[in-house]
Amino acid sequence: MFGQVKSLTSKDTVDLTFSGTKINPYSQEYDSTGKWTLSGYIDTYISHYSDTVNSNGFVKFPTIAPRNNQFGLNIIQLSAKYQAKSFRATTTLFTGDCPKAAWSSDFNAIQEANLGFKLCRKLWLDMGFFRTHIGLESIQPRENMTLSLATTTYFEPYFLSGAKITLEVSPKWTLQAHAFNSFNQFIETNNNKALGISAAYTADKAYLVFSSLWSNETNNPSSWRLYNNLCFSYRTNKLIFGAEANMGIQQNGMGNQYVTSALLAAKYRITHKIANYLRGECFIDPHEVLTGPVYNENHNLVGMEIAGITHGWEYKPIPNSYVRLEGRVLSNYYQHLFNYANNPSKIRTEITLGMAVWF
Repeated sequence: MFGQVKSLTSKDTVDLTFSGTKINPYSQEYDSTGKWTLSGYIDTYISHYSDTVNSNGFVKFPTIAPRNNQFGLNIIQLSAKYQAKSFRATTTLFTGDCPKAAWSSDFNAIQEANLGFKLCRKLWLDMGFFRTHIGLESIQPRENMTLSLATTTYFEPYFLSGAKITLEVSPKWTLQAHAFNSFNQFIETNNNKALGISAAYTADKAYLVFSSLWSNETNNPSSWRLYNNLCFSYRTNKLIFGAEANMGIQQNGMGNQYVTSALLAAKYRITHKIANYLRGECFIDPHEVLTGPVYNENHNLVGMEIAGITHGWEYKPIPNSYVRLEGRVLSNYYQHLFNYANNPSKIRTEITLGMAVWF
C-alpha cells in the first residue's frame, strides 16, 4: 500500500530554474550591516552523442556535458557574495569541462567578479566581470531546466566585462544600462564598446525581461550588430514555464542581415522530488550573423538553421541537488552539420545523465 503523497510546498521544491540570468541578481531585502556568504557547487555527468567529437575532444556546440562517452565534471565552483546597504560584491571561481569548452581563455577560472556602490536611493553602479544577463539559460546547469543548452543560448554572450547602472524603480520594475568591452569577451577587441539596456518586470509568479545590446566588433564605423532578447518565465510550486525570443540585426556594408531564434520549456513537478521537463528550440541564421558558414546538401555555403527537442526527468534527493536523465534530438534541416560514423548527418541524438549538489 503506497503512503500518502506529500503536499508540495516552496521549501520542498527549491528550484533555481531560470534564476541565473536575472539582470539584477541581488536581493532587495538584505542585512543592512552587511555580511559575506559563501557557496559551493559541483556538477558531474556522463553523455553519449551520435555525433563524432572534434580534434579538441568535444562535440559540436560544446558547453555543458561536452565529452562523448566519458564521465566528466561540468563545474566545480566556489562563490563569495557580500551585500550591505550601500555596497555589494560577487566573486565566483570555477573549473571543469564547461569553462574549458566555452569560457574565456584569458580569465578561464573567473566566472564572475564584480562590485557595486549605491549612487543614491535605488540607483547602483556595478563594475567588473559579469555572467550574461541575456537569455533564460546560464552556464550553470542547476539554473537551467535542462542539462543541455539550447542552440540559441550557445551563440548568445556567456560573459561580459564592463559596467552596469541599475535603477530599482519598484519591487516589480528594474531598469538597467550597460557598457561592456565587447559582445562576448572579457578583453577589449577594438576601440568600440558594446552598449545595452534592459527592463525587467517581476510579479509574484512571473518574470518578463527585455534586453538589447549594440556592438561593433570591427573597426569599420558602418559595421554594427543589434541583438534583442525577450524572456518570460512563470512558476508555481508544481509548474515552471519559460519562453525566449531573439532577433539580431547586423549591418556590414551588405545591407541588413538577420538572425532569429526561440525556445519554449516547461517543467512539471509530480512530487516534491520528481519532475518531468520538455524543451523545444529553433535557431535560424541564414546570413551568418552569429555562426560561421556551413554547406547545405547542394554544397552551397549557407548560414545555420537548426531545431531541437529535449525531454528529461529530474529527481531531487535533497532540495539543493538533482539527478537528471535526458534525451535530445537536434536536426539541421537541409545541412549536413553533424558527422556520424565518419559520414555527414543532418541529425544528432544525445543522452545525458547528470548529478549536482550545492550549498
